[in-house]
Amino acid sequence: MSKFPKGFLKGAATAAHQVEGNNINSDYWAMEHMKYSSFTEPSLDAVDHYHRYEEDIKMMAEAGLNAYRFSVEWARIEPEQGKFDDREIEHYRKVLECCQKYGIEPVVTLHHFTSPKWLIEKGGWEQEETVELFARYCRYVVEQLGSFMHYVCTINEANMGLQIAAISARYQAQMMAKMKNTGAGKAVEATAKETAKDAEGAVQVGLNMQKMMENMNKQREENIEVFKTPEPQVFVSARTQKGDMLIMKAHQAAKKAIKEVNPQLQVGITLSLHDIQAKKGGEEKAALEWEEEFLHYTPFIRDDDFFGLQNYTRSVYDSDGICAAPAEAELTQMDYEIYPQALERCIRRVYEELQIPVIVTENGIAVEDDRKRVDFIASATDGVAQCIADGIPVKGYFYWSLLDNFEWQKGYSMTFGLAAVDRDTQKRNPKPSLAYLGCL
Repeated sequence: MSKFPKGFLKGAATAAHQVEGNNINSDYWAMEHMKYSSFTEPSLDAVDHYHRYEEDIKMMAEAGLNAYRFSVEWARIEPEQGKFDDREIEHYRKVLECCQKYGIEPVVTLHHFTSPKWLIEKGGWEQEETVELFARYCRYVVEQLGSFMHYVCTINEANMGLQIAAISARYQAQMMAKMKNTGAGKAVEATAKETAKDAEGAVQVGLNMQKMMENMNKQREENIEVFKTPEPQVFVSARTQKGDMLIMKAHQAAKKAIKEVNPQLQVGITLSLHDIQAKKGGEEKAALEWEEEFLHYTPFIRDDDFFGLQNYTRSVYDSDGICAAPAEAELTQMDYEIYPQALERCIRRVYEELQIPVIVTENGIAVEDDRKRVDFIASATDGVAQCIADGIPVKGYFYWSLLDNFEWQKGYSMTFGLAAVDRDTQKRNPKPSLAYLGCL
């Protein structure tokens, strides 16, 4: 017997740039190929989902999943400003038709971190014009593809820029403090690596903090060549408060455009949330963190049709700020504490403030041992089921990710997937966790 009610969306998630390959008109493709790149490796063919989408959708359906969250790529659809590519829209139409063929409900994300390179050259995600440009793109996609969809996420992890700004500031402050007590040479290098590792484990995206800081000055010169500005404002740049509000404006403008085309579409946004906990003395700092990570967005999303919740771990605060994971805690490849209980706690806390349906749009674990993935999914989904039993309208759970794929600046080293991929042959190798999730 399923632990979820009839109609519950049980699926896996991907993002276009991380799985499709050869997204050559995007800002990320440009950054990956820079001489002083912060990326450990370029995405290249990724895992060739662009050509193998039917194989992957069929694999999900055969395992027992009934939903698939994926993104359409703005840089493919509008490779030049104002010029929409009919061939690329047709590609995504075929993906949606394939979902229909296999009984898979699509949940489509319109922006998942990557943007057209031309947008960044115009000022990117700190430029007011981006609101109008994003809404126009969303309108076009829905005009072309809206009849194949029921659920649309406008923007993935809209709060990521503020999280990265906070992490960058904390990294630099920690480095300054540690350097006062550290000698030169190898000791300094070891300190930098240790501090970077701590910082990366506190943000839910693949970053190379040390490399970013080391290359900062050299990158400024190269950025002028590539993006016509020393500080390109890509979606995951450290964001200002003005830029943070611009993201909310973009979401609201996109939702308005989508509803004008197809009022029946269910529209929401996703945020990256930690289960924020406080030790004695850390209550005020924890409350401020929850305000920045979630609460200040609620006035802009309260009227959405659903909320996309993305959670991987917890953050604990004491009087000095964020705490390192407990010494006995097991960490993932991303240096997150393995803490599946965080998801239930986040759902409950979100619903206290924002009483609209919740879809868990991402929740997962990067580990080599798939038995740990199965245990993680079991515990996390038990929490989801308990929330539903208590009357919270959780409409779906999407594991991140369907495939081992390109984890941004960390490249292909992080194994989140329900299926492994041999990148020499692109052969998919389903893991036991895929079948386990399908049977829930």
